[in-house]
Amino acid sequence: MKRKDTPSLGRLKKKDVRAFLIDLFVGQPDEGFTLKDLFSILRAKNHPTKMLIIDVIDEMLEAEFVRQVSKGVYQLNEDDNENEDVEESIIGKRYVGRLEVERHYAFVVTTDRTLRRDIYIPKAHLHGALNGQKVVAEIIDWPSRARNPIGRVVDVLGNSGDNTAEMHAILAEYGLPYDYPAAVTRAAEKIEPGITPEEIARREDFRDVLTFTIDPKDAKDFDDALSIRQFKEGEWEVGVHIADVSHYVKEGDIIDREAQHRATSVYLVDRTIPMLPERLCNFICSLRPDEDKLCYSAIFTLDREAKIKRWHLAHTVIRSNRRFTYEEVQPVLEMENGKWKMESSQAGIPPQLVEALRILWSLAEQLRDRRFKSGAIGFERPEVRFEIDQTGRPVGTYIVESNESHWLIEEFMLLANRSVAESVAQGHPGTSTTLSGKGSKRAVPKVLPYRIHDVPDPEKLQNLSQFIGRWGYKLKTEGTKTDISRSLNKLLADVKGKGEASLVEILALRCMAKARYSVHNIGHYGLMFQHYTHFTSPIRRYPDTMVHRLLTRYQEGGRSASAQKYEDLCEHSSAMEQLAAQAERSSIKYKQVEFMSERLGRDFEGTISGVTDFGLYVECDDNHCEGLVLARDLTDDYYEFDERNYCLVGRRRRHCFCLGDRVTVRVARANLEKRQLDFELVDTLMSTHKMAESSKKPSSRKNSKPKKLKNSKPKR
Repeated sequence: MKRKDTPSLGRLKKKDVRAFLIDLFVGQPDEGFTLKDLFSILRAKNHPTKMLIIDVIDEMLEAEFVRQVSKGVYQLNEDDNENEDVEESIIGKRYVGRLEVERHYAFVVTTDRTLRRDIYIPKAHLHGALNGQKVVAEIIDWPSRARNPIGRVVDVLGNSGDNTAEMHAILAEYGLPYDYPAAVTRAAEKIEPGITPEEIARREDFRDVLTFTIDPKDAKDFDDALSIRQFKEGEWEVGVHIADVSHYVKEGDIIDREAQHRATSVYLVDRTIPMLPERLCNFICSLRPDEDKLCYSAIFTLDREAKIKRWHLAHTVIRSNRRFTYEEVQPVLEMENGKWKMESSQAGIPPQLVEALRILWSLAEQLRDRRFKSGAIGFERPEVRFEIDQTGRPVGTYIVESNESHWLIEEFMLLANRSVAESVAQGHPGTSTTLSGKGSKRAVPKVLPYRIHDVPDPEKLQNLSQFIGRWGYKLKTEGTKTDISRSLNKLLADVKGKGEASLVEILALRCMAKARYSVHNIGHYGLMFQHYTHFTSPIRRYPDTMVHRLLTRYQEGGRSASAQKYEDLCEHSSAMEQLAAQAERSSIKYKQVEFMSERLGRDFEGTISGVTDFGLYVECDDNHCEGLVLARDLTDDYYEFDERNYCLVGRRRRHCFCLGDRVTVRVARANLEKRQLDFELVDTLMSTHKMAESSKKPSSRKNSKPKKLKNSKPKR
């Protein structure tokens, strides 16, 4: 088996290997592992790393955390007290769960798979919590002879099933904040929103230039705006104006410390948990229409072909003429047979703004075309959103797809981010010398948080290439980065509209590395940019605020910042970004289960979206909710997992259930407490499985051996 989160033993210490193995055994309590299995999972190829694993296993045996179920086969010891010091200590750790209060004692029941015991809560430590409420509990002790850890309630989230309580529970599970410290809120209230004449005099004044924002219809934090004016025939000045958060939030102050800790805004299904206090993100810094606002701006002069003639960075003051939604802008930009579908007079928008939008789109379209010709990868998967009523219950779903209105904004944000990164990397922060090549050859690049994206996993690319061969598609797995990215783009274009499109897109995405922040620039593979950073969203991303401060410092002639300090901040920001994404997915899963809990027993057509050793994940067509068909419920045969071909194969009848197959399922169970949605298989509608006869047998490759399904437990 392989795991995405397999650690690199060359970088990790013994405690890190111990933590990984604990997660492995707890996550698969019924699975037995040989040392050979563990060496393979952890990719241990030399003697020292193998001995490290053996030492950890010996300690786990001594602590009775694992047991030998047969010679050389190790399994989680279900009978142990779980309070041996295997993970160093869990004292002080916090868990989220439902409180069950008895006459003389109480327990917190948690679904966290890293703790398989309920937490005993003495009555003196209830913190006012009542039976059935969702709470956050902290472990304060675990006596050696006690079956359960002892804890105290540190926060009451609300009644189980209450929408706000459940959303806060999700945030708490990931260690994310769900409210603001009072001191931070008070500090934000003291900030003066007015702009003095002296401050305006220090800035480039764009208040008389046509300017507007384009955002989702429910957005309140408008952190970017575009301006446009014509200099001469065929030459346009386009301003990318970004809220000047760093003018109001000073490095090291109480608001900055809180923003640094959060690192990002978190977007759950029904709410946003902002990085900055609401007074800043929705009022003072937000580029609201008809209000003077302070910005940090990238000002570009472009010709008709969207080629940069010159550009510079400047602190500015702007005044947005209009706040657009994507839905308002899209009809204005749609064309048919080379002509605009909508006449200017039909748009309900002043002609001057219609013309500005269309000019900007013509420029953005050329930027976009060149980007993809250079090898940028075009993943355009639609996003599923829920329609939520006033109580927070989901009443429907809808799809949001990117289109011209989104791409217009995207291309100019990409242009600003790339240009800023290039200017610093080439030693000339915020000036066009980096693009014209006229800068000093001796210029030294200074420290900057880059947004980096590594090349795809070669082994995954090879597996994808072999898998798509069944449909006759080809994919380059060797050659330059551009060769491979163009081959990926051709594959995505070739499958578009085909039955296997979703399957191939999912598998291609799984080959990609995760983008992250670092001061060590390796480029951005997905965008095919040699230099790239995040400059355009300081209201909701802390790295953008860091970039703003460093750019200001460097433009004023300041020395390069500490690489180690900013690398630490980059690592923290990347980690928080991942936690925020996980919390968002958990909130979506909760709403899916809540939505389907009112549809028990109903049948839905769908597509197999995931195949594991414990069952099949199926995404419904109508509402895009995803549930699990447990392998143990496939009673017509004994199914084995063929990892290489992403399918379950019946041992006797050789019937296959594969990623991408079309099926009909029935909603069987909806457990909100565990956020689990279970389906029953009703019928197979269409199979995309076209393996060659020789590959229908379970693969004999070492890393793709079929796994038995009996007694397997899913990792939720």
